[in-house]
Amino acid sequence: MAPIILEKNGKKEFVILSYEEFLKLKEIAEDYEDLKALREAKEEEKDKPGYSLEEVKKILNI
Repeated sequence: MAPIILEKNGKKEFVILSYEEFLKLKEIAEDYEDLKALREAKEEEKDKPGYSLEEVKKILNI
């Protein structure tokens, strides 16, 4: 990654990235959000009973 940092009044204000680098960072951020949502869902469901595939088939009459 080769970001270009622009300063305003001696302070870092902006970063310029190639479009490819931007897309990579965007994908990483989206993956992180997905992982966070998955962990939250798992935490919410941790005390609920689980079912095996065979039990689900029986329940659904498959």
